Amino acid sequence: MYSLAVNNGTLSDEQVSGLVHQALADPKLDGQRILVLIPDSTRTAPIPQMFRLLHQELSQRVAALDFLIALGTHNLMSEEQINHLVGVTPEERETTFKKIRIFNHLWNEPDTFIFCGIISADEIAEISGGMLHQSVDVRINKLVTEYDLIAICGPVFPHEVVGFSGGNKYFFPGIGGQEVINLSHWLGALITCYEIIGTLGITPVRRLINRAANLISTPKLCLAMVVAPKTNQLAGLYIDQPESAWEAAAKLSAKLHIKYVDRPFKQVLSVMPQMYDDIWTAAKGMYKLEPVVADGGEVIIYAPHITEFSYTHGEILSEIGYHLRDYFLKQWDKFQKYPAGVLAHSTHLKGMGTFDPIKGEQARIRVTLATGISAERCAAHNLNYCNPATIQPTEWANREDEGILLVPKAGEILYRLITY
Repeated sequence: MYSLAVNNGTLSDEQVSGLVHQALADPKLDGQRILVLIPDSTRTAPIPQMFRLLHQELSQRVAALDFLIALGTHNLMSEEQINHLVGVTPEERETTFKKIRIFNHLWNEPDTFIFCGIISADEIAEISGGMLHQSVDVRINKLVTEYDLIAICGPVFPHEVVGFSGGNKYFFPGIGGQEVINLSHWLGALITCYEIIGTLGITPVRRLINRAANLISTPKLCLAMVVAPKTNQLAGLYIDQPESAWEAAAKLSAKLHIKYVDRPFKQVLSVMPQMYDDIWTAAKGMYKLEPVVADGGEVIIYAPHITEFSYTHGEILSEIGYHLRDYFLKQWDKFQKYPAGVLAHSTHLKGMGTFDPIKGEQARIRVTLATGISAERCAAHNLNYCNPATIQPTEWANREDEGILLVPKAGEILYRLITY
């Protein structure tokens, strides 16, 4: 493994470029066709820096160097957005980088996928500890078959479904078919976000993702990045096979991206940055704060710029709303027809709690939206509403002694209680 990391501060540009040069010096890469998987704009990472470094190191040596944006089921990116993502001007795309193609993952077009194999129901039962017993088809973007090497280049953060993001997660859900996406997210929902987020090691969901990735025959490499908090610069970079690079990066992420507090808060204001443009992505403001909200407390997702629950799954969410896990499980006949990945998102945002057919839902905490989504739509989706115009985030600062926590740029740092 090629790696550099610091617990405090950031790596210099010279350190990063030197490591990338060292890791990619292997002459076996010469003449190869290389496809690089990168995140979309909902992840903080120095993608422009890495884009230029990869071009610098490889473009004159390889037969092809292309990039595929691992959207999962997020919105396709426009050319303007892509240019901003990789840090180039339209003119540079046509000159300096004219040989590089940058693809959106066309997750909504079935013809763009290939079948890799099946994971049996018995194996799924073993992976899930008996929570699930169903086989799953493994499909992936067929572009992976057109290259000699797939290079993952993405950051690692605490994650609500898998424990820590990154690594083979760039295949599933990044460029994978709906089958594994739905199954893996529902498995995470059964375990619960509260239990799995920020868990080091191979969680059941990570094991499922790794198993599916093993069905992809194209050789793989991973540049796993750890971004220093409050910056867009690297604190760590690990280059190796996806499993080992991810494992090392996750250990550093656990040190840098988890903040421990000594008591729970009755009210948390999660201020969501512009990088999240719907509740589907901005729900991270709930996921990362739920562990430090007191029973009966409230998380307010403050994002006046957001006007939709989901640009891609909004129609389904309007039918099912947001509910506790057991609300779905105890009425499975009613909800099993819906995509499990959407059900999972619903339960993750609603959080922990119980459901009884007579007493109804008893959520552990309140989830309130202070966004551009109306009170009527929030109520129809089973969420609380607060007029964002009534909130001045600066007035929430430095009130921890009152049981009130302000979290600027929420969504990436996980908050946890200190356990004695």
